[in-house]
Amino acid sequence: MAQPQPQPLPLEGRSAIVTGAGRGLGRAEALELARLGAGVVVNDFGQPGRDGTGEASAAPAEEVAAEIRAAGGRAVAHLGDVADFAQARALVQLAVESYGKLDILVNNAGILRDRMVFSMSEDDWDSVIRVHLKGHFNTTHFAAAHWRARSKEAGGPVYGRIVNTSSEAFLAGSAGQPNYAAAKGGIVGLTTSTALALAKYGVTANAICPRARTRMTEDVFASVPAYQGGAESGEGGLDALSPEHVSPLVGYLASPAAAQVNGQLLVVHGGMVAVAERPRIAAKFDTAKDVFTFEELDGLLTPYYAQRPPNETFGAAEVLGLKHG
Repeated sequence: MAQPQPQPLPLEGRSAIVTGAGRGLGRAEALELARLGAGVVVNDFGQPGRDGTGEASAAPAEEVAAEIRAAGGRAVAHLGDVADFAQARALVQLAVESYGKLDILVNNAGILRDRMVFSMSEDDWDSVIRVHLKGHFNTTHFAAAHWRARSKEAGGPVYGRIVNTSSEAFLAGSAGQPNYAAAKGGIVGLTTSTALALAKYGVTANAICPRARTRMTEDVFASVPAYQGGAESGEGGLDALSPEHVSPLVGYLASPAAAQVNGQLLVVHGGMVAVAERPRIAAKFDTAKDVFTFEELDGLLTPYYAQRPPNETFGAAEVLGLKHG
């Protein structure tokens, strides 16, 4: 009797880059993509400080790459700052040289420098925007150029997946993180623009808002217990804020199964995935004349906002209450 043939892994024959993959969320994502069959370029700048300070080190990326290879997967390490244009180019080139092509880009690298807006320095602002937003752009730019060139050579669509990392700090508004919230909002704009621009080449681009207990968020979630019921609970179970709750969604979005998912924003943590709806118009006002006057706007907008809940903003603070179950 013939033995059943093993089914190919979802990402078999694919190649991926994961930035900021030496620790935490990026590490979990790199391990998941490798488990699903992808060859992975593990990128990390390796600085010890979550604020982007300290001497760069190849050790975090090398250790994760070695972990993947020890489990039978394919991985190479890349020490580099994705916010540097030339280093981002070299990262994409390494993926192409190592695996023949690039199929998947997961942008995860980031730093934190939290301050209230009135206390934040120019360097605090610039550094966070640089790593998060410019870092996402740099790698996306070179990956997009690679896929466009391949598509032109093939005469049709190719395979490409981008998974970007936004945050609930953008959705809800985070008073002590104006730089981080702004960067994460910019990443959503970059994602939707990229999704529209690259769709004809066979490339999708989506963003996730993950919640995970990592080196970057250890103080943010210090008061949150590891086990809160739901899908995973009890001593010895998986921490509700474990990065391993996030990485399966990244694996899915990187796979052929997600071909129809493009330009989307998904919140993920603790055994739950929520699809965010695009903004909708709440009200519309037309001038009775050729141009609005102060008095007309006062007569229209002041009564409207007087009936709205106090302190309600464009931010969707309700996302912070999402949980499994």
